[in-house]
Amino acid sequence: MNMKTLNLKPALMVILCAVLLYAAPLPLVRAENSSISTHARAAALIDVESGRILYSSRGDEPMLIASLTKIMTALVAVENGDLQSKVKVGKNAFAKEGSSLYLKLGEEMTLEDMLYGLMLRSGNDAATAIAEHVGGSEEGFVYMMNAKAQELGLAHTHFANPHGLDAEGHYSSANDLAVLTAYAMHNPVFKQIVKTQEKTADNPYEKWDYKWLNKNKMLRLYEGADGVKTGYTKQALRCLVSSATRNGQQLVAVTLNDGNDWNDHAALLDFGFNHYPLKTLVERGEGISGYGFVTGKTFAYPLGQGEEARLVTRLEIRQEKANAGQQTARGNSSFGLKGALVLQLGGKEIGRVPVYSPDQLPPEYSAYEKKYQPAGAAAYPADNWLEALGSALRVLFRMGASAK
Repeated sequence: MNMKTLNLKPALMVILCAVLLYAAPLPLVRAENSSISTHARAAALIDVESGRILYSSRGDEPMLIASLTKIMTALVAVENGDLQSKVKVGKNAFAKEGSSLYLKLGEEMTLEDMLYGLMLRSGNDAATAIAEHVGGSEEGFVYMMNAKAQELGLAHTHFANPHGLDAEGHYSSANDLAVLTAYAMHNPVFKQIVKTQEKTADNPYEKWDYKWLNKNKMLRLYEGADGVKTGYTKQALRCLVSSATRNGQQLVAVTLNDGNDWNDHAALLDFGFNHYPLKTLVERGEGISGYGFVTGKTFAYPLGQGEEARLVTRLEIRQEKANAGQQTARGNSSFGLKGALVLQLGGKEIGRVPVYSPDQLPPEYSAYEKKYQPAGAAAYPADNWLEALGSALRVLFRMGASAK
């Protein structure tokens, strides 16, 4: 087997006889910097691959977020709805105040098309119709939104509706929105929707089709831009989440209450690409010198000037079970697992790379792909709040089962 060999200094080798928990969420290691500022009340910049927050200003302050809410609305709908199912516009969605797709009462549209209208034109009518379709009611869907926020550890976020109109108990923070969006960008459906500049959708009620132009001007103003969402209310003022990809690195920028957001986002993204380029630290299939193990996945991380010299890597050895015969199926991801490389920066763990016997290296899947399978998507309609709660609980039960 041809492979690179990863040499670890003996002084850094620590053998821990403990069961490996390499699937645990990675902590966020924030970059220390003061070389950039924005006009925003709060701002954040995150690397999508690693989840590292590269810049934060008042990042944990709960604030009104206007239509940035729809990032969570779209994510929950994509993860739990049937994209080809027909969404019917009910009385609560029809003529909803604020930005609108101008959907007709009783009109039906596929969930997929309605999601494009939601994210490109920020339709509040679409948000309400999607919520009632996927969650059984708006209340049931909001329950699912908050459950997802809790699952993602968004401690400064709470939703009261699916559209983002100002409401008591409806808020998020720049850091939380950065984490949420970085997670959402791992979903291929969500990623495709938010980078689309123009979308045409069938309109069976008129002689013309719907044609939506994305409100996010960053897609046309910034090289490599590929998302995400604009927002505005009289109280929240201008809000924006943008993303861009250059040289294989994707960044997400967030500003809340920013009157100069287009320019600020360009500056934030430039700062990230220029000062924290993504660097591959471990290649899948590398050999571990002296152990006969190989690494199970590629690991990349954005590093600032001088940080690579501060990296510390150690090897943890997995304790073998007394009855090795309990795990014989090659399909079990722990079969052949020998331990993990643990990478630390500044005393904080930034990643774990599982290591295997060379002949038992399993297929590589991202954590998102393992947890969410498109074939498992389903819609759970309901006609009242009690049925909606039941629908939400069924969705959460399915989500919990898939995570095991």
